[in-house]
Amino acid sequence: MNTLIFRTIAPYVSALMVLFSIFVLLRGHNEPGGGFIGGLIAASALAIYGIACGVASVRRAIVFHPMSLAAFGLLIAALAGVPSVLFRQSYMTSQWLSLKLFDVTVDLSTPMVFDIGVYFVVVGAIASIALALEERESD
Repeated sequence: MNTLIFRTIAPYVSALMVLFSIFVLLRGHNEPGGGFIGGLIAASALAIYGIACGVASVRRAIVFHPMSLAAFGLLIAALAGVPSVLFRQSYMTSQWLSLKLFDVTVDLSTPMVFDIGVYFVVVGAIASIALALEERESD
């Protein structure tokens, strides 16, 4: 399935999928979505790009090794519980901070930080598996 049309369209579709995955990630706790679903969409985008353009181009595009992304995500997810411990509450108790920026209220929360960590874990783990399978298939 290495047609000219697929190779031409795949980078654009992958970019749109990554943008959509970030949208799904950021709306996570208020509506359906979150880090896991967003991570699966982003990993699918990387898999499509890898099928069309090759594993080497995906590795160049993501810069870091996929398992490094997963480890970074695990660290971020674990650090999401630290603010609750600092406030002498149970680990992973939600903490919220509201910032007022230019007449817009931005709500930041530890569940969002946890979702971002889960996003990186899922992208890293699934991308690592997909790239390994694609490398094996191309040999």
